[in-house]
Parts: sequence; structure tokens; C-alpha cells
Amino acid sequence: MTIVTDAKNGKITEEMKIVAKDEGKDPEFIRRGIAAGRIVIPMTPYRNIKLCGIGEGLRTKVNASIGASSDIIDEEMEVKKAKAAEAAGADTLMELGTGGDFLKMRKLVCDAISLSVGSVPLYQAFITAAKRDGSIVHMTEDDLWYATEEQAKLGTNFMAIHTGINNIVLDRLKAHGRYGGLCSRGGAFMSTWMLHNQKENPLYKDFDYLCEILKEHEVTLSTGNGMRAGAVHDATDRAQVQELIINSECADKAHDKYDLQVIVEGPGHVPLDQVEMNVKLMKAMSNGKPFYMLGPLVSDIGAGRDHIVTAIGAATSAAAGCDFLCYVTPAEHLALPNLQDVIEGVKTSKIAAHVGDMVKYPETAREVDLAMGRARAKLDWKGMYNLALDPELAKSVRDSRAPGDEDACTMCGDFCALKIVNQNYDLCK
Repeated sequence: MTIVTDAKNGKITEEMKIVAKDEGKDPEFIRRGIAAGRIVIPMTPYRNIKLCGIGEGLRTKVNASIGASSDIIDEEMEVKKAKAAEAAGADTLMELGTGGDFLKMRKLVCDAISLSVGSVPLYQAFITAAKRDGSIVHMTEDDLWYATEEQAKLGTNFMAIHTGINNIVLDRLKAHGRYGGLCSRGGAFMSTWMLHNQKENPLYKDFDYLCEILKEHEVTLSTGNGMRAGAVHDATDRAQVQELIINSECADKAHDKYDLQVIVEGPGHVPLDQVEMNVKLMKAMSNGKPFYMLGPLVSDIGAGRDHIVTAIGAATSAAAGCDFLCYVTPAEHLALPNLQDVIEGVKTSKIAAHVGDMVKYPETAREVDLAMGRARAKLDWKGMYNLALDPELAKSVRDSRAPGDEDACTMCGDFCALKIVNQNYDLCK
């Protein structure tokens, strides 16, 4: 029995009621969305979490990703990053470590925060094989199943699992080529293993068994995007679209046959003129499943400021119907994100999500902007701080350049347009 089973049977669960209240929706709306596969509520029987609804008709959500690397293993810092991401407003968190003790690190993170936590069990399987046998190509199928179940028991709520990489997809990739190679770690791991061993991807070949594991532990399946573009010139190519077809078929099977909650992941580097098309393609192919956009980065030359490049693409994606955004930090393509990078990444993506929601849900999402406009017109600085996404930052910037006139700021000083108007006539609604 899963929440999808309940929804299909007409039962409104406590989780649905909680999400409905948070979103300002009728619980029946949430139930119908889950039954149809258009809404998910990542959950787990192993720990108490802050429930988060993702999907059609709900606010666009933001995921933050953390995790140690083979070069930098600092468990205390990763826990700090997780806490900072939650405090900054992240809706979910993915722990994607590739260095250190996988299970210890994930347990520390799960215990430290109340957010839904995602993972990629494939990483653990391949890296364990490399340490044990000297190469990732020696991973066994049992390594994959063991890592998946082990991570599920820790309280992992959703998993990015690369179900859509099969031999047909690799044929498309090899025949067409890539300008930017493969940027997906999971895609690189699995494709290398398949080509070396001349075998089909176990996650695709034995998809039914995978679904049984996920169902037992109430894990939401996020169909991993191993063929996502790592350069804008590779966006929407044949390998990416072929993988989307396979992932969409797997998503339907997981939801329809096994009553699993499913998210479909989308491409990474996409030029601005292709963003809306990619969102609509994903939604059409997957029968409206919640769409998780990885970025997108709309240009390849923003190194050091890729969080800004992503915000442009993310806002466009959200406006077009994307449900779930994976943040990008200023360190993208350059280094393992530090604490400040994580905070900056979350705050930037939260702005992008809100901008998208202003288009999708103007009657509700624009209310806070209306309140900010009125506060500015009245020179109500306390009100402006409270309405800002980052009140402390807003206040600290103004205080660092304190004006002589407390009503104004040092941008206009004595010639503040709002103050001049307020002193001479009433313009405000």
C-alpha cells in the first residue's frame, strides 16, 4: 500500500491534508493529482520530515544538492551545508557525495534536517566496486540493488535512478556525437559499464525488481537524466530525447502498475529559445508527471556566476510549467560548493521559482510583490525588509551605506522620487 494506492482508492491521507493546507488547495485536488501521477509528496516510513508537494498546480519547488567529493571529505561541513540550505529556503535536499563513508554521511544529513532527502544509489554501487575491484566496470548488479535498499532504509525520500539509459540510447549517442561530452556522472558510470561489459543497464532490464524495492520502502522514483546536455549546443539532441522516451515509459509503468510516485528529470544546458519547448516536451511525453529541471544553464560562459545563468533558465522553465528546480551554485563547473555557495544557490533559485510562479499563478504569487510595491511607495523600510526574500541581506545593504535622511536611501538622497511625490500629492492605491 502506497500513497498512490490510497489516492487511486479515493482516500485522502493526512499527508495530502498537510500539503493542501500549505499550498492553499483543497485536499481533493491533491488526491486527484497524486492518483493521476501529476503530484508527488516524497515521504518515508523511517523518519519524520517536513512534507513537500511537487507538481501541477503547486508552487515551484527548489532542491539544493550537497555531498563530499574524493578530493574534499568534511562530514561536519556537509552537515552545515544541509542546515544552511534548509534555513535559506530549500524545499528538498539531495546528498550526492562520492567520497568518504556513504551511509554515515547520509545518515548525518538525514538526522540534521527535516527536509526530504534524495540520493543517487548508483554512485555508491560504482564507487564501491572501484574501491573493491579497481574499476567501475567491475560493479555487479547486486551492488546496485544493495545500495538502493540500504539507502532507502536510511530515510531517503526520493532517488535519482538512471532507468532510461539503454542500448538504444547509447546507439543514438555514439551515432550522433556530442560537443560537450557527458556531464552526468551517473550517465558516464552506466554507459561505460554497459559498453565494457556488453550488457544492458540493469536498472532498465530489471525495472520491475527496482520498483518492488522502491515500493517496499515508499521511495519516490526520480528518473535520472544521464544523457542531459553539458553544453548548449547538445541540447535536445537524439540521445536526450531517446532517453526521455524510455524514462517516460518507465515512469508510467512505475505509477500505473506499482503505484509509485514518480518525478521525471530534465536536461541541464539548454539555450533560452529551447527552454519552453523542453518543458512542454517533457510534460507531453510523461503524461504530466512532475518535472524536475536540472538548472537549466542557458549559456556556457558564466563560470563563477552560473547561479545567475541558471536563474534565467529556471525562471523561464517554471513559467512554462516546470515543477521542481535543482539549484546551481557559483562554484558550478569549478569546485565543490562551500557554505556560502550553497546559500547563494538556494536564494537565487528561490527568486527564479517565484518569478516563474508569478506567470503560472499570477492571482496568488504576485500578492507579495504588490505588498512590496506598496511598502516602497510608503517608504516603509521595515515592511520592505519583511517582504524581501532575504530580509537580513536587504537591511544590511542599506545599513552599510546609511542615509542622512532616514526615509530615503543613499541612491537618491535628498531627491528621492517617492518622497517628493508623497509630499506633494497622493498617488498610492
